[in-house]
Amino acid sequence: MLSPLMEMPVYSRWPLEVARAEGSYLWDRGGRRYLDFYAGHAVAGSGHCHPRVVAAIREQAEKLIFYSSALRSEPRERLLRVLGTLTPPGLTRAFFVNSGAEANEQALALARRRTGRSRVVCFEGAFHGRTLATLVLAGLRPYRASALASAAGEALGAFTRRLPWNDAAAARAGIDEEVAAVIVEPVQGLAGARVASPEFLQALREACDAAGAVLIFDEVQSGCLRCGGLSAGVEMGVQPDLLTLAKGIAAGLPLGAVLATTAVCDGLSTGDLGSTFGGAPIPCAAAAANLAALAEEGRARRALEHGRRLADAMAVMPGVVGVEGRGLLMGVRLDRPVRPVIRALFASGVLTGTSADPDVLRLLPPLVIDDSEIELFLRTLKEVLESSREGQ
Repeated sequence: MLSPLMEMPVYSRWPLEVARAEGSYLWDRGGRRYLDFYAGHAVAGSGHCHPRVVAAIREQAEKLIFYSSALRSEPRERLLRVLGTLTPPGLTRAFFVNSGAEANEQALALARRRTGRSRVVCFEGAFHGRTLATLVLAGLRPYRASALASAAGEALGAFTRRLPWNDAAAARAGIDEEVAAVIVEPVQGLAGARVASPEFLQALREACDAAGAVLIFDEVQSGCLRCGGLSAGVEMGVQPDLLTLAKGIAAGLPLGAVLATTAVCDGLSTGDLGSTFGGAPIPCAAAAANLAALAEEGRARRALEHGRRLADAMAVMPGVVGVEGRGLLMGVRLDRPVRPVIRALFASGVLTGTSADPDVLRLLPPLVIDDSEIELFLRTLKEVLESSREGQ
């Protein structure tokens, strides 16, 4: 008798099997409700099963489930129109892929093609995906080490220049005529919601212009209105040459996007880029409905408002050293390791996340959270922090 197929043991999972979800909540098979302040790695921006997204998926599935980008597609055209209302001026071209890592890979390919160079500048604390090329760029040692352990990764690493985070002087000194691209997260999610200063991003822009390099904003986690706009970096006043999106773009369906200036795309021809499932009908229909709903409901503005309210309330709680982040991408620094706190929150019916910093609690709630859900979270966190301090 054949043994059953099992998943590879690569995920650390909560003892929770989700039966259904709606808005900011999940329910297990026993009917217990959990407040979701992690949104599945920042994916469920419009909450779980937003009615407009569900309707768009159902309607599209009844018409056409899949055909490749070899044919024109109304859902893809619809998504382009919706994205066009949110995209910063100057970014005039789009290419759809399956994930954030793929979006970053394609952005790097475009930059190398544009400049004829190979070297890429990245930053300490960065995370750009789990492909070999993006892991090499990681500013977090455990991720980078897994890539550099191979001969291919080591070869890619030779073309990588890693600079200090948020250091404008180091950026100006480290970006020269050898550099094809500078890739940066305006808000470093996995590192603990560390926000780049506008001065740092402006220094990158000026250094890239002087060196003829391409500036890439990786907004896979910080984009799609989570930090106050389609791009957190653009909201801080700096324009990239390439912008990558994924996670929150399609409310849970696999989709990523590369947005580019006309200049970066100059000379592109058929076959220069490709992605079998990128821009498929159902994810595009979901993304168009998702982004339209978020925009029409004013979620970008409310993300900033909710983030400030949460930060102000958490800053005065026992055990909180500081609050970092922008909008609803938040890192809460504690005076103790966060894992016991996360476990206690889970036991109290609240899902939160870790970061690469063992003392930073990462919060990525759906953008549709309301006042009652914020109050529930704050009350639960305060109780857990007080209880864990008493138990020390």
